[in-house]
Amino acid sequence: MAFKTLDDLNDISGKRVLVRVDLNVPMDSGRITDTTRIERVLPTIRELSEKGAKVILLAHFGRPKGERVADMSLAPVAPAVAELLGKPVAFADDCVGGVATEMVNAMSDGGVLLLENTRYHRGEEKNDPDFARALAANGDIYVNDAFSAAHRAHGSTEGIARLLPAYAGRTMQAELEALGSALGDPVRPVLAVVGGAKVSSKIDLLENLVSRVDMLVIGGGMANTFLAAKGTDVGKSLCEHDLADTARKIMVAAEAANCDIVLPDDAVVAREFKAGAANETVELDAIPSDGMILDVGAASIETVKSKIDSAKTLVWNGPLGAFEIEPFDKATVAAAKHAAENTRAGKLNSVAGGGDTVAALNHAGAAEGFSYVSTAGGAFLEWLEGKELPGVKALDT
Repeated sequence: MAFKTLDDLNDISGKRVLVRVDLNVPMDSGRITDTTRIERVLPTIRELSEKGAKVILLAHFGRPKGERVADMSLAPVAPAVAELLGKPVAFADDCVGGVATEMVNAMSDGGVLLLENTRYHRGEEKNDPDFARALAANGDIYVNDAFSAAHRAHGSTEGIARLLPAYAGRTMQAELEALGSALGDPVRPVLAVVGGAKVSSKIDLLENLVSRVDMLVIGGGMANTFLAAKGTDVGKSLCEHDLADTARKIMVAAEAANCDIVLPDDAVVAREFKAGAANETVELDAIPSDGMILDVGAASIETVKSKIDSAKTLVWNGPLGAFEIEPFDKATVAAAKHAAENTRAGKLNSVAGGGDTVAALNHAGAAEGFSYVSTAGGAFLEWLEGKELPGVKALDT
């Protein structure tokens, strides 16, 4: 797709720029516990401010469902943004109406203002045209820097983009460029690593990927369903036996598309799901009836590494095993580190995303070695599934 970026904005001094950001940060007793999402939007805020624009931030927090819920206010977030930005950030007690307009009109060039939670209004999630117009009334230009909210057709992500000149912020731009390089127009061969607990949550994802990648490594509990569909007795392992037909259909589709599906060669098995549980590595035909597959073994790790070595592009979503508990994190850690090494060596373009994925790569100490790690969660998954994201589509020129 084609979209305008901040590079296309010329003289914006004094212009009111409405910037949709993701400030839905985790909090504990009023304290922000992770500032990653704030840090990601700072480049856009800083650039616009330095060019003399009046930077007006639009964001949601939690799910207040159109009501003013006190502990879902963005008020505590404004000081955190100010501290990280290194300049004052004003706060308005509403995102539309007289309060918002008065605060916007009082802004100086280069100033930054955070408006209250857009989801305090029912019109936000309904993408109500009147609400979108009320938002747009306080701006001359719209910038979307919240890819993580782009899979929702809301007033502040889609409706407003139809009313004002619309541009992608630096975070949105980086995300779209990274995703485009991974599946839009990738350097082949393309390898996808998909893990996680259940096939049922990733059917659309798998069906889309087999037609777009050259190799697909399936790990985690998902792999057990595929192994069972091929006749392997997986004992007491997490397995969706009722999805055997679905797994077989995906394998048939992959074969027709010349996509090589890679399943485990061996398994690390334990009798209980806890850290440090007694375990053994066995061949697939020797999985004990009372055992659970909690990771893949050394042979499978080497297979995954060899696939990474043969790839030019990697898309990663989900762990290969129960990485949260040792020693069942070995495969995920080994594969992630290998991908990071190849990326640093200039051999691989690696793009990863999804909640468990980010946690797994951080656990492995490999996240910084990847070309791009998305924190977008649901939006990243829907993009992998081949779905059109309304907030992104609205930026299409």
